Amino acid sequence: MDYAEAKEKIISELSKKKGKTKFYFNDLAKILDAKPRDAKKIVNQLIQEQVLEFWSSGSTSMYGLKGAGKQAGAEGE
Repeated sequence: MDYAEAKEKIISELSKKKGKTKFYFNDLAKILDAKPRDAKKIVNQLIQEQVLEFWSSGSTSMYGLKGAGKQAGAEGE
């Protein structure tokens, strides 16, 4: 799977999930049907391009589409 195809797949799948805006890394790897190392490279590139955003509570790390969810409005304050 090339990067453009992976990017489209992630955006498509995450957009379909109404009411849920944050996802675990394993959820993204499952969507991509890729090994963790390959999925991590794709996810990191999506974060650099600001397609995805990283969120952490300190003990839990999650990912979501940039600008989606309750947290998006409060960021930057």
